[in-house]
Amino acid sequence: MMWDWGSGYGWGMWIFGTLMMLLFWGGLIALAIFVVRALAGPKQTSGESAIEILRRRLAAGEITPEEFER
Repeated sequence: MMWDWGSGYGWGMWIFGTLMMLLFWGGLIALAIFVVRALAGPKQTSGESAIEILRRRLAAGEITPEEFER
């Protein structure tokens, strides 16, 4: 009696199956990352605008008036 180990597709089906598995798991991981980032909400900022930071640095003497104007 002879054993039939396949349907004749050979290595092509093995490579295709491997690629599909990697695509599936990669998509699942990407989806999980997207959901976690969406649920985490926006990043918190300090609330200071750039001009407020420059004014504070000018008042503290960290920058000169010329640097402030630039």
